[in-house]
Amino acid sequence: MADNQGNPKQQLISELHNLAAIGDLARLVALLSHSPSLINESAKNGWTALMYAARNGHFEIAQTLLEKGCDKFITNASNQTALDIARFWGYKNIANLLSDAKDGLQPFLLTSPVREHENYFSKTLLDRKSEKRVDSKWLNVKQKQPTTVYILFSNLNPLVASDDDSKESSRFPKTKLCRLCYKEVEEYLKQLETVTLIFLGVELQMKDSLLPTAHGHDSSESEDDGLVAWFALSVDAAAGDRFIQGRPGCYYLQPPMPALLQLSEYEAGVIAQARSVLAWDNRYKFCPTCGSATKLEDGGYRKSCLKEDCASHHGIHNTCYPRVDPVVIMQVIHPDGNHCLLGRKKTFPPHMYSCLAGFVEPGETIENAVRREVDEESGVKVGHVQYVSCQPWPMPSSLMIGCIAAAVSTEIKVDNIELEEARWFSREQVVEILNKRNQGAFLVPPYQAIAHQLIKHWIGMSANL
Repeated sequence: MADNQGNPKQQLISELHNLAAIGDLARLVALLSHSPSLINESAKNGWTALMYAARNGHFEIAQTLLEKGCDKFITNASNQTALDIARFWGYKNIANLLSDAKDGLQPFLLTSPVREHENYFSKTLLDRKSEKRVDSKWLNVKQKQPTTVYILFSNLNPLVASDDDSKESSRFPKTKLCRLCYKEVEEYLKQLETVTLIFLGVELQMKDSLLPTAHGHDSSESEDDGLVAWFALSVDAAAGDRFIQGRPGCYYLQPPMPALLQLSEYEAGVIAQARSVLAWDNRYKFCPTCGSATKLEDGGYRKSCLKEDCASHHGIHNTCYPRVDPVVIMQVIHPDGNHCLLGRKKTFPPHMYSCLAGFVEPGETIENAVRREVDEESGVKVGHVQYVSCQPWPMPSSLMIGCIAAAVSTEIKVDNIELEEARWFSREQVVEILNKRNQGAFLVPPYQAIAHQLIKHWIGMSANL
């Protein structure tokens, strides 16, 4: 091949490759506008302009070349594609662009394995024993046993006491549930028409279990099955106030947030169950089908209409059972793989930013809900979505479905309804906040929130950046 100095075409090819390597977008576009046929021309080593852009991390160059019809499947003398080169040199934004361009492939920045994680409100002390809910005889026996545990609620707020012996993190003042016995609540159990009683389950039976229990027990001591039952009992405000009189150190945990984050993880799981069911009972006093009064059955997990000819008595109706509202919460990752999108609502504490979130609509998949909510709130477009973990959220009864989402656009246009601001934060900024090295910049939710865990998950999977 003749020297480039005497070959105008080779000179133009070399110039194109050099512009792609140094990231000069304006001159590259100008050159291609005059000589569009050069876009897939290769050097002696087989490298194309797209490969040089991938090697040097110039995302906008790679994006422009693809838009102008560059063939990303060309291989060089080492049998490498531009995608192979971007992956090797760690440019996840370009690898994401090349692998996600209408191929249906998973973006490179979402290829890290996802480990199962139990979030706050997810752990519990109890086996729900749902088969026992319909056994009214068994439930009546359990209600009166001295080992049975009752937790009391007033206005959906649980009765607690200070936990001075807590060995958990001191980031939050710790509290513990007041575990009451039958004799302490006996008078309320005689007034079930004015109080609400929910069967929560029985203490988990584990050999050498490290889980805290309410009582030691031996199944040989009585004729029952040896299981320690737990119930939630909800009373009105006046009865609740009377109950704590003469019980120094006991109080109702309010307001619900962030006060509920003061419980141990296992007790928080019990509260997530109890509060969600009690909130459902409190909000739906009448039959949604005909408007008649209802009664609680199945240990508090089903409402039965008192009108004999109500249509709800035939078939299965979701109006008769406690509801759970699915909510997607997502850590949106910038196409460069090194920034994440966080937003803040007006109700947030000062300087706090969190993952975007929103309710799943009827007939909508989790993935489409993520894409819709991110677009509606921030204007950012999302491609691939990956599930990470979930979290029950008893305010009043949501299931937070945590996802990582790969953005395919970067321009932010906040809706000013759900959010007051949204920003891209670099990995370095987030790491500083998580490591408490830069507390004046911004805040993220506490470690008990799934948003915090999603942020940590992203940091972990991007640790090589």
